[in-house]
Amino acid sequence: MVSRSHIEHLPDGTEHRTGVWAANQRARRDKLDTTQLTALANLWIDWATR
Repeated sequence: MVSRSHIEHLPDGTEHRTGVWAANQRARRDKLDTTQLTALANLWIDWATR
């Protein structure tokens, strides 16, 4: 898992605040539907499995 401050630098020169995105997903996991949780679990994000 990445830290909240992690930023991905994309090939086109833009930045994606991956750490903030991941932290928000985890904080709001009770509001995610089964499809969203499955997609995150497929990325080996352990908290996404119920």
